[in-house]
Amino acid sequence: MPRIFDNIDLELLAILRDTLEISCRADFCVGYFNLRGWQKIDDLIEKYPGGDVSCCRLLIGMQRLPKDIINTEFSLGTTASKLDNSSINQLRKRIAAEFRQQLTIGAPSNQDEAGLRRLSHQLKSKRLIIKLFLEHPLHAKLYLVHRQDPNTPIVGFLGSSNLTLSGLVKQGELNVDILDHDSCHKLQKWFEDRWESYGCIDVSEELAQIIDESWARPELIPPYHIYLKIAYHLSHEAIAGISEFRIPSEFNHLFDFQKAAVQLAARHVTKRGGVIIGDVVGLGKTLVGTALAKILQEDCYLETLIICPKTLTEMWREYVREYRLIAEVMPISQVQNELAKLRRYRVVLIDESHNLRNREGKRYKTIAEYITTNESKCILLSATPYNKTYLDISSQLRLFVPEDENLGFRPEALINQLGGGELGELEFNKRHQCSVRSLAAFEKSEHPDDWRELMKRYMVRRTRSFIKDNYAQVAEDGRKYLKFANGNTSHFPDRIPRTIQFTSSDPNSDRYSQLYSASIVDVINQLNFPRYGLGNYIITQDKQPLTADEKRILNTLFRGRNLIGFSRTNLFKRLESSGFAFIKSIERHILRNFVYIYAIEQGLDIPIGTQDVELLDTRNNDEDAESLRATSFDPETEDDENFNESYISAAGENSNLNLNLINLINLKFKNLRQKAQLTYQEYTSRYQRRFKWLDYRRFDFQKLKNDLLADAEALINILQEFGQWQPQMDTKLAALIDLLTKTHPHEKVLIFTQFADTVNYLTESLLATNITNVAGVTGECKNPTEITSRFSPVSNGKKAEITSNQELRILISTDILSEGHNLQDCAIIVNWDLPWAIIRLIQRAGRVDRIGQNAAKIFCYSFLPSDGVERIINLRGRLRQRLKENAEVVGTDEAFFEDDSNQVILDLYNEKSGVLDGDEDTEVDLTSEAFQIWKKATDHNPALKKIIEEMPNVVYSTRAHQPQPLQPEGVLLYMKTSDGNDSLIYVDQEGNNVTQSQLAILRMAACPESTPAILKNQQHHELIKKGAELIAKEEKNAGGQLGKPSGARFRTYEKLKNYTQEMKATVTDELRKAVDIIYRYPLRQSATDILNRHLRSGISNQQLAQLVVDLQVDNRLCIVSEEVEKQEPRIICSLGLFQQ
Repeated sequence: MPRIFDNIDLELLAILRDTLEISCRADFCVGYFNLRGWQKIDDLIEKYPGGDVSCCRLLIGMQRLPKDIINTEFSLGTTASKLDNSSINQLRKRIAAEFRQQLTIGAPSNQDEAGLRRLSHQLKSKRLIIKLFLEHPLHAKLYLVHRQDPNTPIVGFLGSSNLTLSGLVKQGELNVDILDHDSCHKLQKWFEDRWESYGCIDVSEELAQIIDESWARPELIPPYHIYLKIAYHLSHEAIAGISEFRIPSEFNHLFDFQKAAVQLAARHVTKRGGVIIGDVVGLGKTLVGTALAKILQEDCYLETLIICPKTLTEMWREYVREYRLIAEVMPISQVQNELAKLRRYRVVLIDESHNLRNREGKRYKTIAEYITTNESKCILLSATPYNKTYLDISSQLRLFVPEDENLGFRPEALINQLGGGELGELEFNKRHQCSVRSLAAFEKSEHPDDWRELMKRYMVRRTRSFIKDNYAQVAEDGRKYLKFANGNTSHFPDRIPRTIQFTSSDPNSDRYSQLYSASIVDVINQLNFPRYGLGNYIITQDKQPLTADEKRILNTLFRGRNLIGFSRTNLFKRLESSGFAFIKSIERHILRNFVYIYAIEQGLDIPIGTQDVELLDTRNNDEDAESLRATSFDPETEDDENFNESYISAAGENSNLNLNLINLINLKFKNLRQKAQLTYQEYTSRYQRRFKWLDYRRFDFQKLKNDLLADAEALINILQEFGQWQPQMDTKLAALIDLLTKTHPHEKVLIFTQFADTVNYLTESLLATNITNVAGVTGECKNPTEITSRFSPVSNGKKAEITSNQELRILISTDILSEGHNLQDCAIIVNWDLPWAIIRLIQRAGRVDRIGQNAAKIFCYSFLPSDGVERIINLRGRLRQRLKENAEVVGTDEAFFEDDSNQVILDLYNEKSGVLDGDEDTEVDLTSEAFQIWKKATDHNPALKKIIEEMPNVVYSTRAHQPQPLQPEGVLLYMKTSDGNDSLIYVDQEGNNVTQSQLAILRMAACPESTPAILKNQQHHELIKKGAELIAKEEKNAGGQLGKPSGARFRTYEKLKNYTQEMKATVTDELRKAVDIIYRYPLRQSATDILNRHLRSGISNQQLAQLVVDLQVDNRLCIVSEEVEKQEPRIICSLGLFQQ
């Protein structure tokens, strides 16, 4: 009787090894062959001499999947095709691909690596010969072992076991041994017939080659190749965009870096519904956005709505005409009134999208509703996508990414902070009521790595230095340049800092120096600013009940308590800018205080102005916070088309430069009170909607009045001491005039200041000295495009249209109006006042340091007192100390104070080269950075493209590494998760997670092409396995997270689960499917609202079941990921970092 080997009582592997131990050759036939499983018997085959008569012959049948068998069995109209050479080659390639795929599954090990190398050696030495049987499907599992034994020369094993670990040892099988001569010879003949048949081909050499090209190859792989493989896979989106989208012919003049941005952005838009194009100033975002809209128009037949600041509408209309876009341009100031009336546009392009950071604003909600209703794709353009926090970015992303949509990845750095893996995700779910793989989850993270991972999928962002380093050519003189399609070049100029020192021979006549002094700063530090701290005067125990409007206004006042710090700093900044701007602000401040005093004395409602930090932030607004335009309570009215800036003489703010308020000051402020009365009357009539109004009795009005009066008196004392500002006594102005008439009498000059008042002052003062061709531009300019075209006609393509009399030589501008305008006909800029951060000086230089700038040098002049920079440093220090003592600014608003090191001022004073170099932000989107690494390498050495693209997964290398505290010895691992997401991890020698920052790991992997590989550390593969386990542990299906018990999803699931169990006989398949979907996937927000409303009303289980089925049928129930075959996590490559 034969013995039965079922891998339970008897294992096939043990008896097969015993039999092979005394064998001289063997013949095997199996349906499946695991390359890594061969090591279980390879030591016994190694003793064979090799060759056709003394080897192991392995015949592999073409085993098919069950679904393929059924398809063939029941196929209509097809017959079995005859095996020919073409079919053989096709099958041969398919089987080779399957064997290659085998070696990319799972984690490598030292044991498997050694076994695969032995297998390759045995194939090459013909100790093992492998053939594929292709004639027809062959499921046989036969093992024939030949021995030098006259009694049993052949021992056979027949059954179900394939040549795999599971077949030989682990899983249940059914095999028997065959010992009698007749049966063995018949089986041998059966084997020989198939081995020699036409449809049986030798694949030994191919399998050896597959092994030798795999991660188990014997030769060392250069570390540089692993670095490029990481970059290649990380840049997949960019590579796919380039192959998928063609640049329209109208845009052939774009630079390569602009074309790359268009194609990557097109990939993001078509795959994810939107993109943020965040290139820094001067790199051509407008052209990129236009080209992208054109692609969507031509490829997808989509029309575009362009929403932009009103100052850029004419520019955009020109682009629409020039590039024949089917588009409509709408100023953002009109969206509330006009957007809902528009027809459907399937693409919405928003220029300067950072203006939509406030998701609570009316404009934001109007635009978001339009995009959602019309299912529009989004193109967002912004050089400063975030200003203070990452929430600025998420607000823009929410325009096209629902907050609860399953993104397929999660904020790993935040999860690790909360404990990592399942523990971290559980802790996140306890703290936050949102899906861990949603945009809302990322909003809970403050880790840059989480936001980089998010931005990799939605943003294209490159910096000037990135373009300079990766796309520029180098001239003979060493200067870098870009070449236009017509052959012209655009160089990257050097930025040269220069100092303008201003002084006076008579210190007593230097009014600016007298103003800009410690005594004046002390007065500013002592001011109460009660109108910007109204929350400090609210009576909390008021007996009279509040109306809904009053509650809302008071809540706003409580939140706005830190506006005092902004107001105090703004007043100081205006003092630094010019005596004129400072005195004008003082006059307005006094008048506003007396308007409040008048309301309190007359028992009238108080007009409450802006409580919006954005309108007080000089980075975003160039108006004086004390002007009527800047007092608007609601930022949504700031672009009121009917607002007349040369308004009410009663308010004293007509087109004249001075309020002449000093002439109205007398002992009892009688005339000031009269002016305040007239101003209040205008507020309550003509400008009522620009304020919120609150009963004065809601405040401690006596204390409020006293503080208002104290501030007014302190400021009046300054006015009485200094009187009206006289330009002829302004030594700083005189120095500017010298620069414009003597140093640069013919060149174009661009003058920057922070404030609109200073622009107006300088413009009128220069014109009064007979300097011609001068214009000023502020945030309130109606048509800045017309003015900038006159100043820079060549770069704006208007040279033929603008006469010499129309062309401007000098342009004076605030920082706020630098968005989207070409000014590079000019190469001289002047910083009339110094922002508190080097970044803003760099941004100013970037306004003229744009593509198309022909000058070799850009001169950047800065005004500094002749007595040194100590005065600036000391006076700024006094103010900062006051702010710190009073804690007047907290949290993210601290960014407003832009407190850079004093070293910057010293460097400017000493004209240190390089102080203005660099970018506004060094952050580049990861996809662009990885793509440029790939492109640069393959352009330099085209052969690398084929080498890296054909390099199989799981490959590894090791390079010498000198460990540091934050960069220990270990392994960099790159994987693709089952969802297809990139996942990188750096583990140390103990298998601990060092970092999962993709950017940090990419840069850690960087090395020169000449870097030698060193022998693998024996821990390498074990560390790969640990890293892969860490990643796999973190990756968990988004389903099954039902949320808190009181939530709609949890309650609905529990109710319907119980209902389906009670009503088994009548439950429909539709209901079962809907319940399963609720368990596996998060609810849509609309479904959550509907279910919560019905659950509160006491809906019956039967009605709930019908409601859920209806929502599911309408595809309104859950956010269901596309049903795709579940992929296994895949190791892409790894790089060991060890001491040599």
